[in-house]
Amino acid sequence: MASLRDKVALITGASSGIGAGTATHFASLGCYLTLCGRNQENLEKTGKQCEANGLPKDKILLIQGDLSKEEDCKAAVEKTIEYYGRLDSLINSAGMIAKGSIETTSLEQFDTVMNINVRSMFHITMLAVPHLIKTKGSIVNVSSVNGMRSFAGVLVYNMSKAAVDQFTNCIAIELASKQVRVNSVNPGVIVTEIHRRGGMNDEDYNKFLEHCKTTHALGRPGQVDEVAKAIAFLASDDSSFITAAQLPIDGGRHALCPR
Repeated sequence: MASLRDKVALITGASSGIGAGTATHFASLGCYLTLCGRNQENLEKTGKQCEANGLPKDKILLIQGDLSKEEDCKAAVEKTIEYYGRLDSLINSAGMIAKGSIETTSLEQFDTVMNINVRSMFHITMLAVPHLIKTKGSIVNVSSVNGMRSFAGVLVYNMSKAAVDQFTNCIAIELASKQVRVNSVNPGVIVTEIHRRGGMNDEDYNKFLEHCKTTHALGRPGQVDEVAKAIAFLASDDSSFITAAQLPIDGGRHALCPR
């Protein structure tokens, strides 16, 4: 994907999981990076991995912050433009999961999940769009198979990812005339720390991964690099005639019916 070389990408959620994996993959493609994350130590690890993949240190801008805070969203975009003078791709990967049903989810939990998964994405995208219009750039939102299908026990997470898919479609239509493309990836279960951070202990998580053999048509959970490569495709000129797409990266899970 030579079209990403020397371009500038802002990647949120880059201190772990899909965001970190996307950062290191983009680095191997020669893309200049702004990496945003809440955990400074992990963010620095991602930066080191990007260097190990061949990207010069001065082409890796690390910004620690919480994108649910408006000032941190503004800082991420403003510092990117100050440092690089342009923005070609926005990768919205920051997100969280939380367990809960309509009977057990508190309003506080609802607000926390929606602020991280939806509101912060809306805000940083709104701030980035004027710069992406100048470069005729691209946006890739990290959604989930949970945005396409309904699963019990993670109600607000499902709602948030359905909102991300609608957000993707709406802004893709709005920005098409300006030649800014907007797509989402919709992963199934990917081996990251997100489920543990969402409350699963090691035993439950191992059972969960084992269950993926029956819930995913390909018989396994996915790996971060499998999502990162799809994100790179959608961000690059290789997908120049694709916009308003939701790309399932879920081993066929979205096509299976529970039984």
